[in-house]
Amino acid sequence: MEAGTPKKLTVFDLSANESGLLQSKELNQYILKTSVYPNEAEVLKELREITASHPGSSMLCGAVEGPLMSMLLKLVNAKKTIEIGVYTGYSLLVTALSLPHDGKIIAIDKDRGAFELGLPLFKKAGVDHKVEFIESIALPVLDKLLEDPKNEGSFDYAFVDADKENYIQYHEKLLKLVKVGGLILYDDTLWGGTVVWEDDSSMDEFMKKIKDVIVDFNKKLASDSRIQITQLPVGDGLTICMRLGLSVLG
Repeated sequence: MEAGTPKKLTVFDLSANESGLLQSKELNQYILKTSVYPNEAEVLKELREITASHPGSSMLCGAVEGPLMSMLLKLVNAKKTIEIGVYTGYSLLVTALSLPHDGKIIAIDKDRGAFELGLPLFKKAGVDHKVEFIESIALPVLDKLLEDPKNEGSFDYAFVDADKENYIQYHEKLLKLVKVGGLILYDDTLWGGTVVWEDDSSMDEFMKKIKDVIVDFNKKLASDSRIQITQLPVGDGLTICMRLGLSVLG
């Protein structure tokens, strides 16, 4: 790199920004210290700390998202859920802790190694029996689930934090798997705030590519009459979709 040439923005730069989308480190820390950390289960705290030293720690779901996800799971009385993209399992553990004893989660990730890091904490919390981990890329697993008509409309909730290029394909399949009134959550839908950047010159090629994917995905969700959505500046952007029924659509 030549002297004076600005560094290209990477996904790692975004993950290192402690202020998140609030653009204020102090306000972000206030929220964490006032309402998030005091109510965070000890096993979730341990998992955050273990993951912090992992090479891929930038993929960890933000702790600030945990209370919201837990509340949503309880509001819809979720018992059967699906998660695409697990990593070490923070959001998965939030879900497992929020479901009743007989709740079930299908968790899909192509790398079981990262999940093994968090698995002892699932066992410690006594919720590992709720998780069916499938080591695979997600689309074939979703297709397999849809082969059985009993799975259609049988899931109460889904959380997606995986390869952004396939978000729209996941969306189409999850709309068949999640019941009317059920929720589908997509993480990273503001992509560090870059979705509004007109000048992409300071981003590396990966950041540019995913920014364009996310911008297109957000437009499609906003115009999708099959769902009601809300997009929140939580973590790196969280979009919540509620599946609507035909009667609601008129």
